[in-house]
Order: sequence, then C-alpha cells, then structure tokens
Amino acid sequence: MPTILADSFTTSLAKLTNDEQKQVKLTAFDLQTDPNRPGLQFHRIDASKDPNFWSVRVSRDLRIIIHKTGDSVMLAYVDHHDDAYKWAERRRIETHPRTGAVQIVEVRERVEEIAIQPAPAIQPELPFLVPSAPSVSALPLFAKLSADDALSIGVPEDWIKDVLDATEEKFFALADHLPQEAAEALLDYAATGILKKPAPVAVDPYSHPDAQRRFRVLEGHEELAAALDQPFEKWAVFLHPSQRALVNRDSSGPLRVVGSAGTGKTVVALHRVARTLRHDPQAKLLLTTFSEPLAAALNRKLNVLVADTPSLADRITISSFEQAAADLYALITGRRAYLVGREKLRVILGEAAIAAGVTRYTSQFLNSEWEHVIDAWQIDSAEAYAAVPRMGRKNRLGSKQREELWAVFDEVRKQLRSKALLTSADLFTIVTEHFRDRDDKPYTHVVVDEAQDLGVAELRFLSAIVPDRQDALFFAGDIGQRIFQQPFSWKGLGVDVRGRSFTLKLNYRTSHQIRRTADRLLPDNVRDVDGEEDQRKGTVSVFNGVEPVVVIAPTIEDEAEAAATFLRNLLEQGMKPNEIGIFCRSNDQIARASKIAALADVETVSSLTGRTPEEAVLIGTMHLAKGLEFRAVLIVACDEGVLPLAARINDVADEFELDEVVATERQLLYVAATRARDHLFVSAVKPGSEFLEDLVRA
Repeated sequence: MPTILADSFTTSLAKLTNDEQKQVKLTAFDLQTDPNRPGLQFHRIDASKDPNFWSVRVSRDLRIIIHKTGDSVMLAYVDHHDDAYKWAERRRIETHPRTGAVQIVEVRERVEEIAIQPAPAIQPELPFLVPSAPSVSALPLFAKLSADDALSIGVPEDWIKDVLDATEEKFFALADHLPQEAAEALLDYAATGILKKPAPVAVDPYSHPDAQRRFRVLEGHEELAAALDQPFEKWAVFLHPSQRALVNRDSSGPLRVVGSAGTGKTVVALHRVARTLRHDPQAKLLLTTFSEPLAAALNRKLNVLVADTPSLADRITISSFEQAAADLYALITGRRAYLVGREKLRVILGEAAIAAGVTRYTSQFLNSEWEHVIDAWQIDSAEAYAAVPRMGRKNRLGSKQREELWAVFDEVRKQLRSKALLTSADLFTIVTEHFRDRDDKPYTHVVVDEAQDLGVAELRFLSAIVPDRQDALFFAGDIGQRIFQQPFSWKGLGVDVRGRSFTLKLNYRTSHQIRRTADRLLPDNVRDVDGEEDQRKGTVSVFNGVEPVVVIAPTIEDEAEAAATFLRNLLEQGMKPNEIGIFCRSNDQIARASKIAALADVETVSSLTGRTPEEAVLIGTMHLAKGLEFRAVLIVACDEGVLPLAARINDVADEFELDEVVATERQLLYVAATRARDHLFVSAVKPGSEFLEDLVRA
C-alpha cells in the first residue's frame, strides 16, 4: 500500500523533540506496514469537514493526522492532541476542480477574520532602533480579476472573495492560507500585471506538478525512512513549472539563468546537472562555483537530488573554478601549481617599478592596472598592451606611457617565471591553451553557479574544456551579487548568451519584508556589458515575515548588547543555533561578532568544513555568507569606514574603479542580508555606513 507524505507532516514533525520524532517515525512505519493492525488506535475526527481525516495515537499526547482514501494513507500532520485535532478540523484535502492538483485547503468558515498583519514573532525591546518606512497600498490588488481567473490558478472556491478584495497589506497575510501555486500566481500578477493561467494537466492528481511540491508518494520502509530523515525543503526534487521549463530547455548555445537572491537559480542549476547526466550516458560534467565551501554545499544538495541513482556521481566533478583548473594543471604537467599571494605580488610590483625608474605612478594604479588589465587579459607583450582596450578605465594612457609601464609589468612576469610562481589567471590560461584546440576535452558539459563572479581568464578556461556543442555551457547567477570581478564582455570572449538569458522572479527563500529591504540597496535593473538586463523590479517573495531590524548605537558596547538581546530572543523562541549566521565585513571585525555571541552565551564555529553543529552559530565575514541560507542573520559592525571598506577605497586607481568598489561593497551587504529567511538584524556604531540609509528608506 502506498504511503503519501505531505509537506505539512514533515514540517510539523521537525518542530517536535528528538524523542517525540523517534516515536512518530516508529508509528509511521507501523502504519505503512499494516494500517489495519489492531494495535493502532484510530479515531475519526468528526468535527472535521473532511470525513477522511483520522487521528492515530503515537503516545499519551501525540497524534498523527492521516487522510485515508481508497487504498492509500496520507501522513498529513503530527502534533500534541488538541493542536493536531484543531489542524484537521480546519482543513480538507481535495482535488481542485479546475487545475486537477490535490490541495490541502483551509476551510474558510473555520478561519477567523484574517488579520491585516500576521502575528509577529516576539521582538525584544531594542535600544537605538532605526525605524523603517512602510511601503503598502490600501487599493485592491486584484480588482481587474474575475472569479473565474482566480479559480483558473488554483484558488479554492471558498477563498475567491477574500482574494479579489485583498489589498497589498492584507494579501500577504491572506497568502499564508492559500495553496502555494495560487499565492505565487497572484504574487506574479501583482508584480507584472499578467495572469499566467497554467495549461490543463491531465494526470493523476498526485502526479500534477503543483501537487508534487507538497506530496510525495512512497513505497517501502527505506523510502519513508529517507524522507522522514530530511526536512521537506531538502528534497529539492520538485520544481516550480517555470523553473522546470529552464531545466529542460534545449538551446542553440550557452544558457544563462539570472534572478535576485532566493529565486532558485542554484536549484535550477542542480536539476540541470541531474537532467544532463540522466539523458546523456556519455556525459562527463563539471559543476563549479567560486569557492570550495560553496562547492561542498552544492555536493551535499546534489547527493539528495541523485540519491535514487548514485552511480551518476561517478560522472561529475564538483569544485571551485580555481581547484578545477589546478586539478587539470596537475594532470597535464604532472606537478602542482604554486600561486603567488596578492601581498607578495604587490611587493614584486613595487620593486620592479623602482628598478625601472618608473616613479610617477602610484602603487594603487600599478596594482590595479596589473590586476584588471595585464593579468586579467593575460597581456604578454608590449604590442598586446598597446592594443588592449582598457574598458572603463578613466586614466587614459598614451603609447609612451604604456611603453614605460610595460617595462615594469614585463619584469614582474620574468620574476614570477624565475620563481615558478603563477597568478590565478596564469593557471587558467595554461590549462586553456592546452585544451583549446584539442578534440579530447576533459568534460562534455560545464554548469556554473554564482556565474557573476567569473573573470576573463575563468570564462576562457571553462569554454576551452568542453567541446563546441550547443548545450555544453549553463550559467546561473545574479549580476547584482557580483562582489569579486570587474565587468567585461562575455560576447567578446565567444560566450554569447544574448537571447538565451532568462530571469527568475519568484523568491522562495527570503520573506517579503527582508527581500523588500535588501532590494533597496540595488537599482531596479542591472545591465551587463553586453546589454543583457537583469530586471530586478517585479521580483516577489512567496511568504510573509517580520520587518528587519536596523540598530545604530553610540558605542561598540551598546551595539553588542543590542545584538546579543536580539540573538537571545531568537534562541528563546526555539530557533536552533545552527540556523543563525553572524557576519561582518572583514576579519578585523570578527572579535566584535564573537563578543555578541559570548554575551548571548552561545557557541560559534567559523568554518564550513562539514556540517555546523546544532548548538553552534556560524560566524564569519560577509564573503563566507555567499551561497548559504539561514533562518536568521545578524550583520554587525557596519560602520563608516568599514562598509565600504576604507582599505579598498584607498586602493582605487581612478573614478571608474571607485564606482566599482562602492558598487561591489553595496552588493556584498545585499548578499549577506539575503541569506536570511525569517529574521534580519543589521547594526553599526554611529554614524554608521552610508548604505544603512538605503535599508530604511521608503
């Protein structure tokens, strides 16, 4: 007999204690083995509008709510006796008359008047709080829609009037009561003005794409055990229909998926990997991103996705850009690559300038010209330097100036070669040149996550290690989260994604309030050098939450007390320490972050090697936060001179570079803020970073 597992069951199970969860799982296994066994105590829930709801006794107080239809049993919910019964009395499970998807529907007449604001989480009284400006409208959002329109997107019939009467403020409370696909379609309409009615799907109600987002049909103890051991959101096997279309899309060249934080770009990339491996038995794939910790996180998620066919993992390599190049370098040369550190390189540059008698250029200019022009584009001769277009550089250089500077840069190259040292760009270039004209490529496909942080040498490298086939390259990223590289033309390097770049608009990870606050840091639209635009305006979150907290305190001690109070409050509400991250701009502020954790009496870890212990909060720089997810994030020490970082500002060579540094510092704060799902706290010492004004503006 099949067992159907609902996301409402796994969510409620996760809220129980470990001992209670063990008891529930044992009862669930008994139900799956023999739902008619005498030892199981069933009670029909007579007060429910749905006659198929039953309770099953787990212990003196725990009850599983099941839904029995025909020869199937659904595990729908679990809780203590009274709360479990209340849940069932307010719900019914039915097939939607228009979409054909099975839904768990709240009975409208059993729901009290919907509050304009949902019950907020208990927020502590914090000193030095900076009030944020509200942004709501009192006009009905869906006045132009008909009842039939609402029905066509999955709104239950008894909720249609509430939907059509809802204002923006009231709708975010109402959305919590609607099936997810209906809430998302309405949010999408509110953002774009276009109602996207799904085409009818003639399938079994549980096989409908919308039903598969909340139900899983299981056969046997092993499947049930695996499902119950992982939170529902970790399954990552069912996609929103708009995402699935991108996963399965065939194209005439490289594909790129963009979208703001939390819109599911990484999930799409992972599914693209799994699809490629399943559809092409000869595929050998590289899944790559900008750092090894993030590569490890991708590996864990992919293992969940391909758990049913573990042999697929034999044909995939998951590593950072640099590690992928280093592995291939070792393969083709038989030796390890030794990379020069940034500070060592600056010393070599300074010494070479003095030796060449070139003293009229600042060290900032020399470092920047080397990093963004000479090394980035792998300039290897005076002729190449004379011809390179110095894109975006404000300091114009004549032929005599370039000739003078080349004497410095050529000497740096000679010194690096004499010491057998490579820059990262050198490493990528060596591997690129080895594979560029060869037929035997190390990979058939490359899938890139966080693609906005690819540099010139990295993009050339990735293009060279795959054959010239239309589906070889797939990129996922967010132009607004670029924090490492200066912009450049992908098309100029032969990677043309024009017409094959698609934007995701629904934010699944971050609450409406946090997304709205973080979005104030960035422009509505971000355009790349090739003219491709990431239209950030119109992105909507699929769930509501509480307003972020911004604190600007008079002293470091006052800031620490406020942050510690906020952190203690999260823990008192039952949040696990490993669901919280504390981040600051650089290692110089780590001590301030650590003091906050100490005041809240909570353990911390600062490494992503392995899983974070449940009793420890992750603490680190904002760069570490990239690619991670937390229920709550505290971003501290956002002081003037710290954000943007004074050392970076002092290091710029011209106006263009200053604009780029400020933009990437702003984007770094955006990245850290959007790691938070439910709670966001940002703090500083007066006067605070200039960016904090944007967080609280209307």
